[in-house]
Parts: sequence; structure tokens; C-alpha cells
Amino acid sequence: MIPTMPFGRTGHDSTRVLFGAAALGAMSQQRSDATLELIAGHGVNHIDTAASYGESELRLAPWLADHRAGVFLATKTGERTGPAARDELERSLTRLGVDHVDLIQLHNLVEEDEWQTAFAAGGVVEAMAAARDEGLVRHIGITGHGLRIAGMHQRSLEAFPFDSVLLPYSAVLLRDPGYREDVEVLRTTCRARGVAVQTIKAIARRRWREDDQSRRLSWYEPLRDPEAIDRAVRFVLAEPDLFLNTTSDATLLPLVLDAASRLDQPFDAPTDAELETDIEDQGIEAIFDGGALERI
Repeated sequence: MIPTMPFGRTGHDSTRVLFGAAALGAMSQQRSDATLELIAGHGVNHIDTAASYGESELRLAPWLADHRAGVFLATKTGERTGPAARDELERSLTRLGVDHVDLIQLHNLVEEDEWQTAFAAGGVVEAMAAARDEGLVRHIGITGHGLRIAGMHQRSLEAFPFDSVLLPYSAVLLRDPGYREDVEVLRTTCRARGVAVQTIKAIARRRWREDDQSRRLSWYEPLRDPEAIDRAVRFVLAEPDLFLNTTSDATLLPLVLDAASRLDQPFDAPTDAELETDIEDQGIEAIFDGGALERI
């Protein structure tokens, strides 16, 4: 079983591995149910979805009808104005078949104009705080992609007491000294304030090559070598304050879950030499660069 730890100051002990329910977005209901039984079999008790993840919320609804009490349920809104975000939240509750979610996250809040709208009077921050007061959500978080996001999360935490952050984290991304510094500053703040830190893109290999005709179940090409995946998972979970979100490529879910399940605590981090060998042998590349590759 995958170990748990407090999800920040929320009062919930979440498994160190969180299920990224983007994987359900294009699945049949039958396959979605089987996938959810797989994660339940490993003890995963935290599900992360979003209004923009295809049919994910709808696929979760039948399973949640019987398992809602046993999981911490998170979704996201990509809207920046209050009325639009409220409408999206209410649609998510209907699609999920629940009367509240444990966490609503402001999705990919990184661009300056969107940040200003979100925090202005009548913006999404104000609206989600009101939804929390009404009991529609219990906690509020922020997410994002790219090498600017750790710095933007730090700025957001100074403007509002978010309960969680989500950002990319991998050995190759942390080669960038500016990003690494921003991440460490953010983690220090989060530890001091009891803010949960969720990571994504742990097993990203690189952006898809244009001539690659492989089946694409995630927007980036993931690692497929079991040993490299094992080391990528350990790289994240060896950090005692980090959670790992699973990839949207559900074919790799068993490898990620198995890697996390069979490791003893504290997790044994891979060596720098092992990580560098994986980067070289697997052709791992940064999927963000702060410039042309900043958006997805």
C-alpha cells in the first residue's frame, strides 16, 4: 500500500501518490471503473480531476456514488472571472454527482493578465472563497505549468492563503538553476504555512517528435522503461514534503503505483549519477524552457 501524509493543513492524510484523473478523459465507463479499482487496490485516496479533462468528471461519478467518503476529491476551474468560475464549479458538482469537493484549484494561473483578473474584485479568487463559505468547496488551491509557475505560486500565496500548489518537478527540469531556486523558495514557504505541494510531470520524457506516430495518451511523451520510471518516482517521493500526481497515460499507472508501493519509508533517492544516466540513455529533455516551450 502507498503511504500517506498530511495534505498540508487540510486535515486529510493523502497517499503520497495522487490519481491524476485526466487519464479518464477519453475512456469508456467500463475501463474507467477498472482503473479506479486499480488505484483503490493500492490504497490511493486522493483524486485530482478538472472541468477541462474531457469526460473525466462524468466517468468518476458512478464510482464516487459508492466511494465518495473514502477519497479526497479535487477538481479545477480554468475560468478567471467570478461568475464564470462559479458556473463551472456548479457544473462540476453536477457532473461528479456530489454536493461539494474537497479542493477547487485555479488551473494554470501563470499569465499576468489572467492573474490580475483572478485576484480583482469579482474574480475567481473572490468567488471560490464565497463557495467555500457556502460549503461547496472545502479548500482552495492553485496549479500551473512551465518554469515561471513556482515564482507565480509564491506571488499568489502572498495574495491569498491557498491550501495547495501544483507544479512540474523532475530531475531534468531542476537542472535549470532559476527554476530550482524558485521551487526551493516556494517549498520553504509552503512548509512554513502548511500548504500542500503537488508535483506533475515526474515521468515526462520529452515533447513528442513531429514524426513520431506512437499512440498519444498524454500531451508529452512519457518514460516507458520500468527502471527509469522507478527512479523518477523515487526522485519525487524521497522529498518528504512532496506529493506525486500520476500521468494521464493510464497504461503506465501500474508501473507508477508499483514503484511507490514497494518502497520503504523514507524513500531511497536515486543518485545523481543514476539520474544523469537516465537523462542520457532515455533521451529525457525539459518539456518547458521559460520561452517558446512555456505553454502546452
